Amino acid sequence: MGVVLSAWDAARVRAAEEPLLAAGVPLMDRASFALAVSVARELRARRGRVAGSRVALLVGAGGNGGDALFAGARLARRGAAVTALLADERVHLSGLTALRAAGGRVVRASGGDAGAVLVRGADAVLDGLLGIGGRGGARGTAGELVAAVAALDPRPFVVAVDVPSGIGVDDGTLPDAPVLPADLVVTFGGAKPGLLLPPAALLAGRVEVVDVGLALAPDEAAVARLDTADLAAAWPVPGPADHKYTRGVLGVVAGTGAYPGAARLVTGAAVRAGVGMVRYTGDVGAAVVAAHPEVIVGTGTVQAWALGSGVDPADEGQAARIAAALAGGLPAVVDAGALSLLPARVGPHVVLTPHAGELVRLLAARGVTVERDAVVAAPLAWARRAHELTGATVLLKGAVTIVVGPGRVYAQAGAPAWLATAGAGDVLAGLLGALLAGRSSQVLADPSLAALLAGVAAAVHGRAAVTANPGGPVCATAVADALPAAIAALLH
Repeated sequence: MGVVLSAWDAARVRAAEEPLLAAGVPLMDRASFALAVSVARELRARRGRVAGSRVALLVGAGGNGGDALFAGARLARRGAAVTALLADERVHLSGLTALRAAGGRVVRASGGDAGAVLVRGADAVLDGLLGIGGRGGARGTAGELVAAVAALDPRPFVVAVDVPSGIGVDDGTLPDAPVLPADLVVTFGGAKPGLLLPPAALLAGRVEVVDVGLALAPDEAAVARLDTADLAAAWPVPGPADHKYTRGVLGVVAGTGAYPGAARLVTGAAVRAGVGMVRYTGDVGAAVVAAHPEVIVGTGTVQAWALGSGVDPADEGQAARIAAALAGGLPAVVDAGALSLLPARVGPHVVLTPHAGELVRLLAARGVTVERDAVVAAPLAWARRAHELTGATVLLKGAVTIVVGPGRVYAQAGAPAWLATAGAGDVLAGLLGALLAGRSSQVLADPSLAALLAGVAAAVHGRAAVTANPGGPVCATAVADALPAAIAALLH
């Protein structure tokens, strides 16, 4: 894979740091130098130069506070007016000495409003209050300072040192305490899961990974985010010897008389995603063919299924078709109405695509009670629970889509908020179904491949929304129509 962004949990990062620290490798010097370089670049972009700019440091007791102090000293030596607000008496002494020697100002933070006065008008604020060892969020003086700075209007450009202080580093949860949203995160050694996982990822802004020499193995990463090279490598591209059957045949059970649009969107997305053939076996075949004459209505051999979009699970005929499809053991996307028809256990070749409310109902059917708000607050934990209970690969839809499969977690972002629109999930089901059909035999042979393809589908779905109307509203039909251009851009 090419440029996948991997993230390692705090324990892995600490374990990778230990031998370097024991050998005397100056990790803090490397980190603070890279941090200063990144901040200087932002200052030049905003002011044209570093000299004369104002920089505020929010400094806590840990190593991140030391990184901020040393970076502040480097910026001060370049002519920036640097003020460090100390939220704890136990700060990094060498860093403090370096800042003072460079002409930086040091202030004991006394509370929210007083700290905000010192920060107001700063060109950049470095959040170095808590690092990967922080638990429970910023409290006391630090918490007051964070709340006050976050409330500033306009808010200065915020650079988080390694992570935004207080986020759930390993799971992306948010504490019952204020968190300062970051415009840029400069993280050291490797990304941390909380920078990729919602809801914390929504406060992380742009993530910049600095190599400080840590030996972090890709196969030990806790979370990954796929980028262009990875998406292109996973896409099933036909060769000159391929024909419609070798390129994959997708069976679709979707839509009803009440919701014919769901069937049209699923089949249309699959056709536009480049599958070899679509067989539709639902109740609104005439409407589907009228919209997409390429679709074949009726039964026959398929390599994968897209099941449930726009289906009423109480409809006995549709339920029977879905049950028969799942019993066949082929790769399948299980969406919407088919989620309640899922057998007790399936394999990871079956991909569930719930949103938070549907996940609540899926878990409740298996004896696990959870509120929707709890799923939104800790989506990784509940998606993982659904994977454990069902055996399926789970794609939990959201502003950041999470995919959990055997030994794999992907967190795909980049889709515009405009994509939260009726029918978008149906397009995703057809798109993912096309991918599963195109690589059906490989999915059955490799338990982790369905998760990768689900991550690919989520990413391409978002790119198609951007392609359909950059920066503006989109409808599901427009997203489906934009798939060929989005995929072509990806492959070339």
